[in-house]
Amino acid sequence: MMTTSLYETGAIDEVKFVTTGDGVRIAYRIDGSAGKPILMLANSIATSMGMWDGQMDEFARHFRVLRYDYRGHGASDTPAGPYSFDRLGRDVIELLDSLRIDRVHFLGLSLGGAVGQWLGIYAPERIDRLILSNTSSYLGPAEQWEGLIASVLQAENLTGFADMFVKNWFPSHMAASNEAIVESFRQMVLATRAQGIAGSWAAIRDMDMRRTAALIRNPTLVIAGRYDTVTLPAHGELIAGTVPNAKLVMLPAVHLPNVEYPSEFLNAVLEFLQAE
Repeated sequence: MMTTSLYETGAIDEVKFVTTGDGVRIAYRIDGSAGKPILMLANSIATSMGMWDGQMDEFARHFRVLRYDYRGHGASDTPAGPYSFDRLGRDVIELLDSLRIDRVHFLGLSLGGAVGQWLGIYAPERIDRLILSNTSSYLGPAEQWEGLIASVLQAENLTGFADMFVKNWFPSHMAASNEAIVESFRQMVLATRAQGIAGSWAAIRDMDMRRTAALIRNPTLVIAGRYDTVTLPAHGELIAGTVPNAKLVMLPAVHLPNVEYPSEFLNAVLEFLQAE
């Protein structure tokens, strides 16, 4: 076991930073009372840790919650060049090491679910229970990502990409609305640096965990959206069929069930994490 962690020495309820071995500052925040089980949250691409704001009251009732921003996102630094899931996964390990945290429950949605798969494959000793929501183990072919990467890096602004993400994330009636929650996600995209999106798309371009996901031995819950057009329902079914003894929950959602179906999402997560 590691030495006493920051989780045991008092609350941290503001954004703080750690610096990775390659010199990138990663922003993180800790909420909830010390002494509770630790739940780590990982976001969708082009969002910040704020994408979990609607679930934080309930999560903090049961867990000590660690949120963070990927490199290129939110308050974290934005290094140049393509990113990889090896690097994105090691960012998590270095953050846990810096906080002297041995193990966490890990909940990742979309890009965060791919990071979660990497952790389950390559660092299973750092994970207790693993939740992979609206994610995929492979999103080829690579050529489609090359075009997206080039276009976002050349764009004058991210307005068109914000519209694209909102359309992909929400059902049409929500995407076309002026709801505050939809606008908050649009603003998260606009606040993301183009290099952060491009670098993360490069990681997705190079990702193929369709076979190695079979190495995950952590208790695993897969959540999929029946109407998800980004990470299709079949992608969640494939992960659940590949990871030994994984449980699958299919919600009538698009890509962000934590927003579209918050009660059902929370119930599925809490039931899984608190099961004997």
